[in-house]
Amino acid sequence: MRIRGIWYNAVMVDFKKFERIHKAVANRRRLAILAHLKKEKEVSVGKIATHIKLSFKSTSRHLSVLLSADLVERNQRGVEMFYRLSAAMHPIVLETLRHISS
Repeated sequence: MRIRGIWYNAVMVDFKKFERIHKAVANRRRLAILAHLKKEKEVSVGKIATHIKLSFKSTSRHLSVLLSADLVERNQRGVEMFYRLSAAMHPIVLETLRHISS
């Protein structure tokens, strides 16, 4: 029998999702992106790249990782893509963001 998760405080913890979230936030650039989005609410990829001093392409890759972990949401307006923190942010990430500043 394969175990995919455990019950913790009456909530099922999915190990794969938990691992994806931890891998996503285990990077200083992605933490900087999350902190910036917490402060600014919704920001374009270009402005995020400028803020964290990284190329547009690298910033897009980091945002892709955050998106696949359900930590951010995106919205396209014209040719620009805007990102914001996910409304369903995992409590561990919220607690982490509470302790960091951008």
